[in-house]
Amino acid sequence: MKNNKMEVLFQERKEKISVFKKWRKKDRPTKRKDLPEDLYIQCPFCKESVVSKFLKKNYYVCPSCQTPLKIGAYQRINMIVDKDSFTEMNPNLTTKINLNFPGYKEKLFKQEEASGLKEACVCGIGKIANQKVAIAVLDSQFFMGSMGSVVGEKITLLVEHATKKDLPLLIFSASGGARMQEGMISLVQMVKTSAAIARFQEQGLLYISYITNPTTGGVTASFAMLGDIILAEPKALIGFAGPRVIEQTIKKKLPEGFQTSEFLLKQGFIDRIVERKEMRSLLTTLLKMH
Repeated sequence: MKNNKMEVLFQERKEKISVFKKWRKKDRPTKRKDLPEDLYIQCPFCKESVVSKFLKKNYYVCPSCQTPLKIGAYQRINMIVDKDSFTEMNPNLTTKINLNFPGYKEKLFKQEEASGLKEACVCGIGKIANQKVAIAVLDSQFFMGSMGSVVGEKITLLVEHATKKDLPLLIFSASGGARMQEGMISLVQMVKTSAAIARFQEQGLLYISYITNPTTGGVTASFAMLGDIILAEPKALIGFAGPRVIEQTIKKKLPEGFQTSEFLLKQGFIDRIVERKEMRSLLTTLLKMH
């Protein structure tokens, strides 16, 4: 009799477990369709996943490793200017010169399609705390922010406009250097932009250079390092040639952290390292002092 009762209890329990399993299997979603694809962004440096909304509130700086992530020109402009105060100059200026570099035109088209930009530089006039400023921002999403004829022309036109209107000048650099596809034409832009800035500075006007990651080659060797005040983002790579090329040339091991903004600050090449959350506040102070 006792055995019969045990068998009945065991059977009832087995049925309940079976029903529970079926319920769990039925109600468990097979795919998380409710989660948007861009909910998380993985930091390319520490590989931690960060909620997109939090990253935006944190000025696109990884909360785990504190490394500033790459952002577009318009994102950077919106971080610093007064709302709806920015007016872009020469937005449709594109390369018209005939160059023989194989596949260059096709690459330009692909870069435009992928980035949504016409070129690697956005220029215009905006206000920071109601103070008019001429602003240029290089965008590494387009050809790594490299400087070709259009980038050089847009920056030169902006500097000349600022010179005529007595406006302070602010340039954010983010570049792989001169654009090799344009050869000598791209190298001429170094002289062109530097000469325009020299004429600007002769009038006693203020030029603030803000260097971001990475800024190398011809941009470093021209307008990026000509600022009256030179600021940089934390952990930014700043230099002319790459570390490997320098080591092979001088036959010596380079110091740790060579070409980072922190190293250059110690050597006196830049004036201050500024985090993104402090950027607008500091620029407001500098403009008011000027």
